[in-house]
Amino acid sequence: MKSIILLSGGLDSLVSLGVSKEKYNVELALTFDYGQKSAYQEVSTSEKISDYYGLTHKVIQLDWLKEITHTALVSDKKVPTGKDLSDEVSSAKSVWVPNRNGLFMNIAAAFADAEGYDYILIGANKEEGKTFPDNTQEFIDSLNLEFKYSTRKNPEVIAPLINCEKNDIVKLAIDNKIPLEFVRSCYQSSEKNCGVCESCQRLKKALLANNDSYYVNILF
Repeated sequence: MKSIILLSGGLDSLVSLGVSKEKYNVELALTFDYGQKSAYQEVSTSEKISDYYGLTHKVIQLDWLKEITHTALVSDKKVPTGKDLSDEVSSAKSVWVPNRNGLFMNIAAAFADAEGYDYILIGANKEEGKTFPDNTQEFIDSLNLEFKYSTRKNPEVIAPLINCEKNDIVKLAIDNKIPLEFVRSCYQSSEKNCGVCESCQRLKKALLANNDSYYVNILF
């Protein structure tokens, strides 16, 4: 048995890896560069995480995806900040990348089919599933049905955090001694997490809810 994980270097993918590495024998991490503002930081962080956990790390270039993405993660448009969390639908729309998770998972399935991986892990979670349909159990179920037809290996998609809010995810990290110092959840291209974009605000809020000021000071 062996597994692939989609790894961005953010909270969700790091904790998914940390709680699943042994159970699913995760061997390969895939990181995607589609021209997002934080691409360099995501690749660099994911490389460090992969080294820490002893994974093979591959970076997949998707230049064409940048060409058809016109929202804030890729374009010059302003990324949503913490104050935008009050309008989650609008915030989600402003960072949408066309069929991103569907594309990423199908690429991972190609690796699984070609190289005999049994599972594909993704950091989908309950909190983001409220506004992103590709973070829901229904999405996971649809992929598992699809891969029965589109692959010979029939890899199973696993989302270890599918029933977790961000507060729960941080607690899992603390309880399992997962190295949160690696986390790079920021939408921006700054060296450290900016602390003000929507993704940073979600992370900071969850850390504070777990009384973890130590990592707040390290990460922001």
